[in-house]
Amino acid sequence: MINRFSSRRQRLDRSFLAERLRGARGYDRIAGFFSSSILEVAGEELEALAGQVRLVCNSGLHPEDVATAKKAAQAAMRREWCDAEPERFPEAARPRFQRLYDFLRNGKLQVRVVPDAHFGLIHGKAGVLTLEDGRQTAFLGSVNESLTAWRLNYELLWEDDSQDAVRWVQEEFDTLWHSPFAVELADAVVQDIGRLAARSVIPDLKDWRARPDPAAPVIESPVYRKEVGLWEHQKHFVKLAFDAHLGTGGRPPGARLILADQVGLGKTIQLAMAAQLMTLSGDRPVLILAPKPLIWQWQGELKTLLDMPCAVWDGQHWVDENAIEHPSAGPESIRKCPRRVGIVSTGLIVAGSETRDWLVNGRYECVILDEAHRARRRNLTAGKEYDPAEPNNLLRFLWDISPRTRSLLLATATPVQIHPIEAWDLLDALARGSDAVLGGYGSLWRKPQQALELLLGASDPPTDDITRWAWMRNPLPPASEGPDYSALRRVLRLTDQDISAPGGSFDQLKPPDLTRIRRVFPRFVEQANPFIRHIVLRTREYLETTIDPETGEPFLKPVQVRLHGERDQDAVPLPPFLEDAYRLAEEFCRLLAERAKSGFFRTLLLRRVGSTMEAGRRTVVKLLTQWTTLDDEEDDEDTLGQLRTLTTAERAVLQRFLKALEANQERDPKYQIVRAQLLDHGWRELGCIIFSQYFDSVYWLAEQLTADLPGEEIGIYAGARRSGIMHNGVFTGAPREVLKERVRLGDIRVLIGTDAASEGLNLQRLGTLINLDLPWNPSRLEQRKGRIQRIGQLRDTVDIYNLRYAGSVEDRVHELLSERLENIANLFGQIPDILEDLWIDLALGEVDAARNTIDAVPRRHPFQLRYHRVERVDWENCSRVLDAQQRKRALSHGWGEDER
Repeated sequence: MINRFSSRRQRLDRSFLAERLRGARGYDRIAGFFSSSILEVAGEELEALAGQVRLVCNSGLHPEDVATAKKAAQAAMRREWCDAEPERFPEAARPRFQRLYDFLRNGKLQVRVVPDAHFGLIHGKAGVLTLEDGRQTAFLGSVNESLTAWRLNYELLWEDDSQDAVRWVQEEFDTLWHSPFAVELADAVVQDIGRLAARSVIPDLKDWRARPDPAAPVIESPVYRKEVGLWEHQKHFVKLAFDAHLGTGGRPPGARLILADQVGLGKTIQLAMAAQLMTLSGDRPVLILAPKPLIWQWQGELKTLLDMPCAVWDGQHWVDENAIEHPSAGPESIRKCPRRVGIVSTGLIVAGSETRDWLVNGRYECVILDEAHRARRRNLTAGKEYDPAEPNNLLRFLWDISPRTRSLLLATATPVQIHPIEAWDLLDALARGSDAVLGGYGSLWRKPQQALELLLGASDPPTDDITRWAWMRNPLPPASEGPDYSALRRVLRLTDQDISAPGGSFDQLKPPDLTRIRRVFPRFVEQANPFIRHIVLRTREYLETTIDPETGEPFLKPVQVRLHGERDQDAVPLPPFLEDAYRLAEEFCRLLAERAKSGFFRTLLLRRVGSTMEAGRRTVVKLLTQWTTLDDEEDDEDTLGQLRTLTTAERAVLQRFLKALEANQERDPKYQIVRAQLLDHGWRELGCIIFSQYFDSVYWLAEQLTADLPGEEIGIYAGARRSGIMHNGVFTGAPREVLKERVRLGDIRVLIGTDAASEGLNLQRLGTLINLDLPWNPSRLEQRKGRIQRIGQLRDTVDIYNLRYAGSVEDRVHELLSERLENIANLFGQIPDILEDLWIDLALGEVDAARNTIDAVPRRHPFQLRYHRVERVDWENCSRVLDAQQRKRALSHGWGEDER
């Protein structure tokens, strides 16, 4: 029998739905979208169901996510759920969330979603009800599973209980339900529904400070609601740093840590989140120091991932997260940051500018130094490693500011560049503000040669109890390091507030205590010494091979790298006229070397020519016209102020260089390889990011590709006002956030970017990478690789092609040192920045100096800097959330406001 219903004539939730569901054995439903609203309408009837409700609905899941891996599909579904902003539902929605959560957890409600790409939007709404007496009825109509559809909208519904109608609707449902593309509702979505059911808002910052749960300010930030959230090793560090800052567990307050995770493991977000928590917990400002090319990326990540107000000092003014430039009265205005978190270029410290003195006299909640390995001693030479340090300007700054901040966090993927004394120097900088790092007066750990020789096994371990105790007691590991340290503290009546045991404490130890010291000392040297406790280093290999006991899977999905272009014969041959141009660039650099001191400046043209011949051509045009136009975001140093004029000989060489290029009627041979990889080897379909150091090369390549790839949208990811999309030869500016989103959705398959703009860029959707040039700073290669070999990558193996001209500086480095560099990368996790000198030496023909530089790097890692404890931290179930306006208001206060 056919029954017709109209919401104009009767309420559908009462006249049809509630009546049919009461006592029903089962309910299969095709719905356009999922909502808990139906449970408010008919919750009691659903609770009385003897069977299950099976709901299949739409999703914006990308088909590739579904086809690649369950985790990818689950993550994409979670993101789609969060995009709906269910946390903004009114308080009245909480009971609905609770009912929904209960039904999902007890299995009464099952939900599957299918991608729009395979079935389109599901406009056909239908269902099959198995009634209490076993009879079945089917219905078709315009209603979704939502409160507005069943109760408020104008809707039409036809019911037909004939066998043909039931069979027909059931077949449609089964086709969707059993589709290979249908995905079970993500566990993370169910978990979030449960969290929302219990959600409450902390209305005032003071209330949060009384119980400072680190999850409360961040669980609804963009990194959780728009991205995948934090991974276990990241949460572990944030909690470790925040607990140390607060002095949790009775320890002296203040975090003193070196974060040395490998590239691609998310150091920036860990530091940024720790900085936010520390800022909210206190009243003093936070200072973030980073190299000039990274300061704007820091601000961008804080804004997009944490919705965190902050300001950047551009050298003259503070610029806040809304790009508003605040008035300045000169260098002293650096002390008047308009936000609680201020970001400053380390270049100002290195240059010894006046702003350095203003900064060092402030007091801070936390100071963060990115790329901390740049803070080094000047006098690191063979045989004199243990001489008193002669600090460079950055290390001297750390010494001076360390006592003026509660917490100090240093970030570097290579705390050891050449010698382990460099790691000790960084620990020493931390220790100048806290005896908890290397102990107080008289500590053996403050004597670097003795300390390092003990750790390296270069000296025999002590055999007498007094010396063993001298190493252990100052500083004495906290009770949390293990029961042995807890027992020793108990015997000496020391709390964790006591950093060290007194000098005369040995006389208080009984024979059982001395036995304990003998037994634990080898483990103390290996696992609890100050290096281990204050250097946090997690390797990709460890995270990819260590099983998370809660999930039964590795902490990180293993992602292998397949390299291309590494054989000697893979170097890109230059036609004769381009080869002549390259040799002229070398001649220009030799001429410049006669009057310029900076190796960076002397080799400037070779760097750009090594990228693309077009970048070299544009550079020469600028050099011959106006030097000041050459500086841009790619250069990490202010180099052009050194020389403002060209000699007659230099100008003549540059003019010959231009003529050589003008005679060239062929494309740069690097382009042919890029084109072949994209079109002939399927890299465009896999998604490809192409990196260059220079915007000139980026834009040139986009112009070339758009001519050969009609209809293809090519993304350009660069600095401010330079990003956009090249389509059919026309460039249209676009914000970088738009580009990232379109890459995520699969709309942009080819993206070309500069190094400076791409720090922190997550490109898990792309499976291939082409290095159009090889940066002379080796760590940048690791950073590029980290854009795709990173958390959340969809593929098990990613492909990387390294391009270099035959006979170029890059080719000579590869030929001379490639095997040695690979060994160094394997030992240190990435190539130390100090090896940038190799490129400069070879560019200037100083081969012996290059060999000496690489020979200075140890052939084995000096010691294992391991911090392999990754403890699970449950933030995802946090239901107490700090009010977002309160959080942003506190972070928007300027320096000096409300400081104690």
